[in-house]
Amino acid sequence: MSKPSYASVQVGDEIPSLSTEPITRHTLALYCGASGDHNPIHVDIDYAKESGLDDVIAHGMLSMAYIGRLVTNWVSQESVRELKTRFTAMTLVGDTVTCRGKITEKFTESGENRVRLELTAETPREQSLVGEAVIALD
Repeated sequence: MSKPSYASVQVGDEIPSLSTEPITRHTLALYCGASGDHNPIHVDIDYAKESGLDDVIAHGMLSMAYIGRLVTNWVSQESVRELKTRFTAMTLVGDTVTCRGKITEKFTESGENRVRLELTAETPREQSLVGEAVIALD
């Protein structure tokens, strides 16, 4: 896929989506090591149950990482000017995560042509993350 240009995109365009494999305990253990987030709610089922959950939950930042991958699959990392998210629901073991982005604005700032993306991540049950990114395009 070729890199998008400011002239080639329009408000309302969707960027290519990203869908993950089901989240596994192995995924969570690897993410713990990579991120340094060893909160037991993500890997210790006994701790999760003591906290009132049925099982461990995925790191919210793992879904944010998937959102980051969605964006950088579309443009280079150097094009990203802002990326912000808000977590709206838990992601569970076995969930797939589907990430989507849609252009909501085209504008010029600091001498650059930019677009604003509305971002979402969804599990099979519900939306788990919302956010936005600002991208510089030539």
